[in-house]
Amino acid sequence: MSTPTSLRLGLALLLACGCASSSATRGNPPESKPDAWSSPLHRDHPLVGRVWDTRQGRWVEEPALVAELSRARFVLLGEQHDNPDHHRLQAELVRALTDSGRKPVLAFEMLDVEQQPVIDEALARSPREPDALAQAVAWEKSGWPDWALYRPIFAVGTERGLRIIGANLPLAQVKELVTRGPEALSPETRNRLGLETPLPEDIARAMRAEMHESHCGHLPESMLDPMVLAQRARDAQMADRLLTTAPEDGALLITGNGHARTDRGVPAQLVRHAPEHPVRSLAFIEVSPEAREPHDYAPSDSPGQLPYDYVWFTPAAEREDPCAMFRKPKAPAPEKSPGK
Repeated sequence: MSTPTSLRLGLALLLACGCASSSATRGNPPESKPDAWSSPLHRDHPLVGRVWDTRQGRWVEEPALVAELSRARFVLLGEQHDNPDHHRLQAELVRALTDSGRKPVLAFEMLDVEQQPVIDEALARSPREPDALAQAVAWEKSGWPDWALYRPIFAVGTERGLRIIGANLPLAQVKELVTRGPEALSPETRNRLGLETPLPEDIARAMRAEMHESHCGHLPESMLDPMVLAQRARDAQMADRLLTTAPEDGALLITGNGHARTDRGVPAQLVRHAPEHPVRSLAFIEVSPEAREPHDYAPSDSPGQLPYDYVWFTPAAEREDPCAMFRKPKAPAPEKSPGK
C-alpha cells in the first residue's frame, strides 16, 4: 500500500523539526568575527555569539557555560539540523566537555538503536575514522543533512575514544506508530516508553498546536494526535537510551531543538525517570531581525519562556521556505476534448 501524501509530508517535517529578566546583566558579547560564521544571514545581529542562561536571566561566557555543563550527568545539545555553525559549536563543546579525560557516551538523534551493531563494528574496524561510520550506516541515504555538517562532531568523538550511540527509534517504527498507533509497539516497549500513560491535557494541547504550526497548518486534523504520539515516543526512546547506556561519566545527546525542550522533551523524560541526576539542555537558535531580546525567541506554546537551560544565538542559514509548497497554485486540470 502506498503511503498517503499527507503522511509522507508529515513524517518528513516531523523528522526535520524534530527546533529576559529585567534585572539581567548583559555582559560583553564574545568576540565573533564575521568570517568565523558559516551561516550568512544576520551576522551583525546584536545577539549573535552570545549565550543566555534562562534560569538566571543573564548572559554567560563560554568558560562558565562549560563549567556548568560539566557538572551535569546528561547534557543535550540542540540544533537546527541544517545550520553548519550549530554543528561546529556542538563539536567544540564536546571537545571542551571531554578535555578533562571524561568519557561520556556520545548519542545522536540521527542514528537509531537498530544501527548500533554496524556502528560498533565500523568503529572497532576503524576507531579513528568517522567516515567509516558514515559509510556503514549509509548516511547519504538517511534523509539527514549532508554528512559534512555532522562530521566535526563525530570526529571529536572518535578522536576522544567516546562510545557513539544510536539513540532514536528506527524510522520504520515511527511510520508504524503514525499509521497504527501504540499497537505498533510491543506491550513491553509501550510500557518502557511510558506510552500507556495519557499525556496531561495541557501538554497534549501544546504539542498538537506545535505539530499544526510546524506543518504549516496543512496537516489534517486526524494526523495531529498520531504525530504527537510519534514525537513523544522518540523523546522517550532517546531518554531511555541515555539512561541505559551512560557510564559513570554520563552522556551527551546531539538532537534537534524540539527534542531538547526541558518542559516536555528528552530532558523532561530524564528528570521523570532519574530525578537524582542533573540534566542540562542547551539550544542553538538562529537569530531573527525583528527579535532583539532572548524572550522574543520563546515558542508560541511557551510564551515568554525559553524551554531550555541555555540558548546560544547564531546567524541563520539560507534555506527554502518549507511552507512554500502549500502556497503554489494548483495547475488547472486539462480540458476534455468534445465527445470524450
